[in-house]
Amino acid sequence: MSQQTFVLVVVINLLGVAGIIVWHLQGRGRPTERLIAQIVFFALMTVALVFAKIMPFHFDAPHLDGSGPAVVAAKILWWTHLSWATIGFVRIYIVLDGRPREARLIQDLLVAVVYLGVLLSVMAFVFGVPIGTLVATSGVLAIILGLALQNTLGDVFSGIALTLGRPYVIGDWILLADGTEGRVVASNWRSTYLLTSGHNQVVLPNSVLAKQSLTNVSRPDETHQIMLPVRIVPSLPPKLVAEVMREALDNCNGVVQDPPPSVSLVDIDKTAIALQLLFRVKSPADRSPARNEVIDMVFRHCMAHGLEIARPAGGQVVSEAAPRDVLPSRSRSIIEAVPMFSRFTPQERDFLAEHASIVAFDADQVIVEEGSVSEKLRVVAAGVVVLSMGGEDLVRLAPGDCLGLRGFFVGKPELHAATARTRVNVLDIPRDIFARMMIERPSLSDDIASWIKETNAAAAIHGGALVQSGMPREVLREEMRRAFGAA
Repeated sequence: MSQQTFVLVVVINLLGVAGIIVWHLQGRGRPTERLIAQIVFFALMTVALVFAKIMPFHFDAPHLDGSGPAVVAAKILWWTHLSWATIGFVRIYIVLDGRPREARLIQDLLVAVVYLGVLLSVMAFVFGVPIGTLVATSGVLAIILGLALQNTLGDVFSGIALTLGRPYVIGDWILLADGTEGRVVASNWRSTYLLTSGHNQVVLPNSVLAKQSLTNVSRPDETHQIMLPVRIVPSLPPKLVAEVMREALDNCNGVVQDPPPSVSLVDIDKTAIALQLLFRVKSPADRSPARNEVIDMVFRHCMAHGLEIARPAGGQVVSEAAPRDVLPSRSRSIIEAVPMFSRFTPQERDFLAEHASIVAFDADQVIVEEGSVSEKLRVVAAGVVVLSMGGEDLVRLAPGDCLGLRGFFVGKPELHAATARTRVNVLDIPRDIFARMMIERPSLSDDIASWIKETNAAAAIHGGALVQSGMPREVLREEMRRAFGAA
């Protein structure tokens, strides 16, 4: 070997060692810089090999001048850098493709193939090992291992098929034919991990997952449709009953309004009008809260419109309805639906119902203006009301919810504007009625103050609390008594 060739071999070894040091110093957090360094060092080593007239794809007999170990080391370093550069390209492609997590299995497989190919190449072109004989010998061993690891290999190849087919990605919510459902949180060579709505982790072997029919709830988007059957006593025409149900769905804050919910009339007989309520939620995890809210709204709107929930089909009558002359008045029924009035005595609720009046508002009409101080406590009797702040809609109120609480009880300007979304009936209760009741029963202010403190946190979520969060109940009670002239 000439002096020039020996110098080039030494340069190749130095470049290879320097490339390894730079590769480790850059760390795993800089894949792009790593790839650039690998390409640069690999290109310099290739140029040096060409000038040294050393062919890495050809086995050369050992040199008699003692330079053989240096040539072997140069070839090994060149093949090592070739494998790293190839793996770097694979990882950069997966990152640019936007799916580094779900493509981890394919990445690991390609890395294994690259390392195996480089190992065989080094054995054949550097050390002159007959690869054909080695492969033939290892084939028998591969058959034995394949039979012993049949189930494991089935999981591995099923995982590869699932990764290539991409029926789901990490983060999707899937539903299996056996009823198992959950969000995909991880996937590896053997198993796929689901996080269920009960916050439990289900581990599914890939071979089992590949054999089942699978519904990807997250595609094309994660909105999920729910069907709720309802039976209503036919006291109104079916068209009007359907309108009440649409109003109840429109009143729900946890229901997706675009596309809008729908109501279908299914059946009618002497005992009931059967309907199906179809609505969507933002994700499968919201199904239970949304269903609870819809059921609550259906009940409220049925009460507001004088509708009665029918008994199940084929159900037996266990009690007769109350006589008409003992049924509560409309105002009394509305008051019974307000949580605050549950602290009042029956006589006080009768007194409120006697002096309250029902006022109607058309759609888009302002009921309570933002910044106003209301002299009346207003209770939604029927319809849908939208609370807004600064022109932005915050929450929808249903029958039984109160308006004007902040101005009515503590004399401060309202933080929200209340606007009728549909035609709305409101039960108005004058301030002087509450003042008379507080004078007759001073402890009533304690009951109301306790309710306001309990409601305060929920009110703060929608743009501001009714009173200062740190205000003691005793201070609030005294302010209310002064506001109502009962101090």
